[in-house]
Amino acid sequence: MERESMEFDILVIGAGPAGLAAAIRLAQRAREADRELSVCVLEKAPEPGAHTLSGAVMDPRGLDALLPGWRERAPQVTPATEDEFLFLGANTARRVPHALLPACFQNQGNLIVRLGHLVKWLAEEAEALGVEIYPGFAAADLVFAEDGAVRGVLTGDLGRTRDGEPGLGFEPGMELTARYTLFAEGCRGHLGKRLEAHFGLREGADPQTYGIGIKELWEVLPDHHRPGRVTHTAGWPLANDTYGGGFIYHLDDGLVATGFVVGLDYTNPWLSPFNEFQRFKTHPALRPIFAGGRRIAYGARAIAAGGLQSLPKTVFPGGALIGDDAGYLNAARIKGIHAAIESGMLGADAAFEAVCADRHGDELDAYPAAFRDSALHAELARTRNFKPLMKLGLVAGSLAFGIDQLVLRGRAPWTLHNRADHTSLRDAAVCPRVDYPAPDGQVSFDLPSSVFLSNTNHTEDQPCHLRLQDATVPIALNLTRYAAPEQRYCPAGVYEIVEDAAGPRLQINAANCVHCKSCDIKDPAQNIEWVPPQGGEGPIYSGM
Repeated sequence: MERESMEFDILVIGAGPAGLAAAIRLAQRAREADRELSVCVLEKAPEPGAHTLSGAVMDPRGLDALLPGWRERAPQVTPATEDEFLFLGANTARRVPHALLPACFQNQGNLIVRLGHLVKWLAEEAEALGVEIYPGFAAADLVFAEDGAVRGVLTGDLGRTRDGEPGLGFEPGMELTARYTLFAEGCRGHLGKRLEAHFGLREGADPQTYGIGIKELWEVLPDHHRPGRVTHTAGWPLANDTYGGGFIYHLDDGLVATGFVVGLDYTNPWLSPFNEFQRFKTHPALRPIFAGGRRIAYGARAIAAGGLQSLPKTVFPGGALIGDDAGYLNAARIKGIHAAIESGMLGADAAFEAVCADRHGDELDAYPAAFRDSALHAELARTRNFKPLMKLGLVAGSLAFGIDQLVLRGRAPWTLHNRADHTSLRDAAVCPRVDYPAPDGQVSFDLPSSVFLSNTNHTEDQPCHLRLQDATVPIALNLTRYAAPEQRYCPAGVYEIVEDAAGPRLQINAANCVHCKSCDIKDPAQNIEWVPPQGGEGPIYSGM
């Protein structure tokens, strides 16, 4: 098939915090050196920020370094002024004294942001510096040079029918090539996953481990609103052996961001992260915040949680992984924006120096070397045992991590290890069923009305972007042994077991998909592969 092609000095895949930070840094370096440098950012959403979702309390360290004085120009942010950490029982809420909170749970100096709005503004800053941004184009495949180095990517074809054949208005994807390609697809990037396998980037590293974060944005009554308050919770409604917790962040203008994270290493296949979140909001200590308010947005995404020991090798011939495509998020702090920005800057510096030296297609070794000497590395090293310690359960894990941080100061002479989330499910027959109350339509809600608020849209007549490696596995293994957990771990109702004359079968409602990628992570046989749908499709988040 004949394709259009374009060539750049640097190609960046993904217009999130990491990708845009890298692009901005490259443009800044080029201006300082009075050098021509072509930088292109490819983004699968229809505009930067439309697929962006995060809590989000942001450490401003990264943006302060990238764009000094940025607060005078950026969208409104809310300074974090009050920390609250609650251990919840079914009817109790015990507040942890501030003096006993490890530093990673303290938020003085941090900012509550609507990351989608911030990303959109970062894109404008990048374009003002001469960066080209192409929204609505999904990077679908890798392009390799004859010597095996990455040369760039192919964008996805548009207008293919459900059976994969060209339909009316068919347009083949483009080939975009560059001296170096920086991959900033976010958590569980599908090309990042292929690069890890192709170049053996995970050799010697722990498997990455993840959480699923589900979020809503609310307008609340003035009497319930406390701008700057940052609340985190642990405990109920989750069992002691399940990692996770809730958050409630009070922004300005009567807005409250609330959400719930469940570690995808949970063991009980009857668990539903979506329903745990809905139940969380009904706790007697939390429900009054939302009473009389209005839910205005919903979404979900996976979160990398493995930490330092789960980072892959981040460079390979022709490119690098930056941001959450590598997994730099600090799960103990529940923060990854600054890490994405800082890793993007480090990757950009290495790529710029390589281009100035007239190199192309080799490994950007200066990038991991700079990371090892960075404040980001030191931060991740201090909290590296957080996620493994949570395997001890909420009480024992919290106590052990408190000792690790308050007594040992994160300098324990040992590093604990992670295992892959898809290996953790137990047989449904030996696990207790979880009975979830019916939603009340005031504070807790059903799945269809929630997905509606994500503004998700996919053209029905296109190849399914949720691919089964073996079509027999969903019934022969998942249903038989695990009671079809994909029906519960998906926060968008994509997977459904239906009965017909031939017996049970898995129905994939791909049009519902919010691109969280939990199925790609949690499926026990690793039988589901998420790939991007046609460019621009998916959720349309407004400042999530």
